[in-house]
Amino acid sequence: MTSTGDPALTAELDFDFERRPLASQSIYGSLRRRIVDLRLRPGELVSRAQLASEYGVSQTPVRDAFFQLQREGLVEIFPQSRTVVAKINVAHARETQFLRMALEIEVGKTLAAAGDPSRTARARHVLQLQIRAFEEERLERFSALDRYFHLSLCEAAGHPALWHMISERSGHIDRLRALNLPDPGKVNAIVAAHGQILDAIEAGDAAACETAVRQHLSGTLSAVRVICERYPDYFDAAAG
Repeated sequence: MTSTGDPALTAELDFDFERRPLASQSIYGSLRRRIVDLRLRPGELVSRAQLASEYGVSQTPVRDAFFQLQREGLVEIFPQSRTVVAKINVAHARETQFLRMALEIEVGKTLAAAGDPSRTARARHVLQLQIRAFEEERLERFSALDRYFHLSLCEAAGHPALWHMISERSGHIDRLRALNLPDPGKVNAIVAAHGQILDAIEAGDAAACETAVRQHLSGTLSAVRVICERYPDYFDAAAG
């Protein structure tokens, strides 16, 4: 991910990433975003040769990207046969959510105890950008800014590396969120939750912050049964 210090500019760069010449790691990042955003759907066949042609590279960096995605459980490689986008593993999503919940509750407590409103300034800015993206009906941008919102709080608390570590294994839960995001009221609920988290931090209320974080991060998994029923072909039935 490109980092500029400006969440708006960085998000724009993310959307333009596929238009630039790409090396192996960048192809991995591009393909991962396409999988997480469901532009490459669970169960879809992905061709190394076709992607190499699309990105204007040899098949080697695409192969290397596939191996990295396989380690994250986002593609399945069948040697000498085919590569497919892995179906969503709900058990994996729940485990990742457990880790993220623990981290973000502690981040909120740290920031609430610090009593320094300047630490939430960046997150406030990202929230305003999210509201604008919602008003402009740009869900992909809204989703990217959602990730920046949580990253900015982890950075403010001094734990960006932990956020990135958890983010690397968040492909399954992120795809669940992508399926849940268009549901009526979901975007409004996210915006409201982000505001509640920031208000609690700025008020120095660690308990209220923990409550807001728990409610916010539990939203998608509480709807997982409905999501699975709506998109049955997207899920790994043996791992839910």
